[in-house]
Amino acid sequence: MSDRAKYIIGIDLGTTNCAVTYKTIEEGTTVNKLEIPQFNAPGQYEAQTLMPSFLYIPSDAELTLEDIALPWQSESTILVGNYAKAKAQTTPNRTISSVKSWLCQPNIDKRKGLLPYHAAEGLERISPLEAYTHFFEHIKNTWNNQFPQAPLFQQKITITIPASFEPAARDLTVEAARLCDFEHVTLLEEPQAALYGWINRQQDDWREYLQTDDIILVIDVGGGTTDFSLIQVEDNNGDLGFKRIAVGNHILVGGDNIDLMLAYTLQQRMLDAGLTLEHWQLQALVHSCRDAKEKLFNDETLEEVSVVIPGRSSKLFGNTVQDTLTKKDIEQIMLEGFFPNIKITDHPKENIRAGMSRFSLNYTQDPAITKHLALFLSNQSATSDQFITPKAVLFNGGVFKPKSLRNQVMATINQWLSEAKKPKAIELNDPEYDTSVAYGASIFGDALIGHGIKIKGGASHSFYIGIESPMPAIPGFEPPIEALCIATQGMEYGNSITYDGETFCLTVGQPVEFRFFAANHRLNDQLGDIIGDWKAAGLIELTPLRLTLTSDNYSKGHQVLVHISALHTEVGTLELTAHALENTDQWKIAFETIR
Repeated sequence: MSDRAKYIIGIDLGTTNCAVTYKTIEEGTTVNKLEIPQFNAPGQYEAQTLMPSFLYIPSDAELTLEDIALPWQSESTILVGNYAKAKAQTTPNRTISSVKSWLCQPNIDKRKGLLPYHAAEGLERISPLEAYTHFFEHIKNTWNNQFPQAPLFQQKITITIPASFEPAARDLTVEAARLCDFEHVTLLEEPQAALYGWINRQQDDWREYLQTDDIILVIDVGGGTTDFSLIQVEDNNGDLGFKRIAVGNHILVGGDNIDLMLAYTLQQRMLDAGLTLEHWQLQALVHSCRDAKEKLFNDETLEEVSVVIPGRSSKLFGNTVQDTLTKKDIEQIMLEGFFPNIKITDHPKENIRAGMSRFSLNYTQDPAITKHLALFLSNQSATSDQFITPKAVLFNGGVFKPKSLRNQVMATINQWLSEAKKPKAIELNDPEYDTSVAYGASIFGDALIGHGIKIKGGASHSFYIGIESPMPAIPGFEPPIEALCIATQGMEYGNSITYDGETFCLTVGQPVEFRFFAANHRLNDQLGDIIGDWKAAGLIELTPLRLTLTSDNYSKGHQVLVHISALHTEVGTLELTAHALENTDQWKIAFETIR
């Protein structure tokens, strides 16, 4: 941490909304919410706690830099926040949303211009990485304008990410932040951030709800992703502490899916009424449904909201088409489609996919979040016929604002516990669903410098490197890839281990590909274990690393005999080093892990 730092800053760059909190370095000081100025109309802006995670790319003739002046002068006409969100309902082909989900989309170049995905004709697309930098740049300008004597690059910053964020996305998050002068950056899992916030708000009263060995289940449903984490209460020299013991897989289902379902529901009503939607109008309808949902959840006095989308000609709807969404409509869709009351043995179903499909985000096929939860709890048990049983449940994410939704999830979990003859779980109430993650990030930053309880973590998964098995050349067959365990689940940050139980051959001087895998359900795997059929074992393949390793001591294509060591760094990187056995040569092979 820089000696010049005066503030601890927490940033929640959510799929739907961004929030920023801050406090001074001094222990016991208050956590404040940063008011973020956002452009609303030419010459008009408003500062708000939440900044919608939307970008809008206007045409050259639409807006000038003078039109969009904020308390600072921008160098780009690309807009973030309120105006961009509003334009998503009328001009979706110039609007970018769900950047966080695109950042962890596998098998795409995150530095390539591909957003907006359904772009207007002639519009130059930008990359997911560049889109992310626009959010960070806006936050930086906001902070520096309000605190000119304490520039952001000097401060201690915690950025929250999904607990199961794809490794390359972690790396890109840090890269995007540093491109915007965020120097002292730490990443924190969002479910942990939510728990930090809850603990701090309870002060010392949290000990009344929890005791040693209790397991807390954090269910975090954001705009684009669902995250599960298990955090255990442990005895820490006579006092209570916390340790994160498991996280779920990255599940692309959340508020965005609910918005889409609402849009399809209204679309069917329109079809029944003889009206037809074009594709761009369906996009606009999705954004209008999101806006209606947020209005209904944020205002308890509202029972229904009108949904309006634009028309293009008299053959469609004239100028606009309008329908109505009620609070009852939304809750019914959420309860039945996304949070059904199911048995602990009801797990997500994977349907046979079509051979060809349009490229898009890699959404899960089964939208029932309670089924994914049942699978997660079952995978964390040591025996196949049981599941790990939580004592308390903490909900996070704006999706959980309706009490009826939280009640149903609690009823489902307690039904599982009752059938297993276990005590019922309690809900840890925290009303700050929109800002609890940013709030908890500031509390975590305080804990890093010795103020308060710090949740222990370590590696959330076991990690493996692909090893090519030697075999004679056979036409049409490639040598099989086995997975070598190089880091075990729970490996503490800062620890280094070396596997010298076997000697491997490292190819230098020519392009090679390293394949990596991860698993959060193989609790008994040890360093050096070889998994022959990694797919059958349920390992997740991570983004491969392609590079050329060079050395003055070896010719092109030489295979060097090596041992492998692994260092789990403080920022979540698993740094591998291959050590030559015949001299002091070594090669570092770094990839981002799921922290």
